[in-house]
Amino acid sequence: MGEPGQGFPTSFPWKGTHMEKPIQAIQENHRFTAEERRALYKAVLTRRDVRGQFLPDPIPDEVLARILTAAHHAPSVGFMQPWNFLVVRSGEVKKTVHDAFLKATAEAAEMFEGERARVYPKLNLEGILESPVNLCITCDRSRTGPVVVGRTHIPVMDIYSSVCAVQNLWLAARAEGVGVGWVSIFDNEALRETLGIPDDIVPVAYLCLGYVSHFFERPELETAGWQERLEARDLLYFDQWGQGPSEADAELTERVAGDQQAVRDSRFLDERF
Repeated sequence: MGEPGQGFPTSFPWKGTHMEKPIQAIQENHRFTAEERRALYKAVLTRRDVRGQFLPDPIPDEVLARILTAAHHAPSVGFMQPWNFLVVRSGEVKKTVHDAFLKATAEAAEMFEGERARVYPKLNLEGILESPVNLCITCDRSRTGPVVVGRTHIPVMDIYSSVCAVQNLWLAARAEGVGVGWVSIFDNEALRETLGIPDDIVPVAYLCLGYVSHFFERPELETAGWQERLEARDLLYFDQWGQGPSEADAELTERVAGDQQAVRDSRFLDERF
């Protein structure tokens, strides 16, 4: 990293140095109001992976710009911001992407057995042609050089960072009333070829965006019986893998279970805020 004065601002907060003033402005009002918190949790809880409800109405540029701005403000390892946002509006390009999906989903159908093999062909798993905007979010793993703060021991942190951009985008879109569907049934090499993505750039997410006729109350795969939502309390461990709650942890465990039940009963937003 070097020493103070060697390519870094002299006000950089080096360990052991004393600084009379912070190096940047701080957030004075760091706690959201109850209304603001409710809105955030509403976006989280009502976000859906949209497939077949897209309307042909275009997304205004000012709305899409806000959504992309939210994505660009995602956290990233070493502040490397490894993402690019490839906006697809061309019907011809969408058709080629859709063809790649059809090939991949036919291959995927052969991988399931029993009841799932019967159900899989009936699932609607994309809205590529119907959505007015498609978006490919990528990861440039060499954007800030070979050694990145925070990526030295977990090399895939840059990929995770691009996924954080996806989540930011998804929540911002939901707040705007815009549906998002993540299509992941692709051969990435076919996607690269179709979109002209260089070999050293990783396609992370192919998303379908558009206004929708409705958002479902529950995820479609849950409604279809493909998978139930797991109990959050069963996913909690304490201090060691597989270790359940001690007496001191019991209240947290019960509150998590109670909150999940409140979400199921559509009581969470009204009761918690």
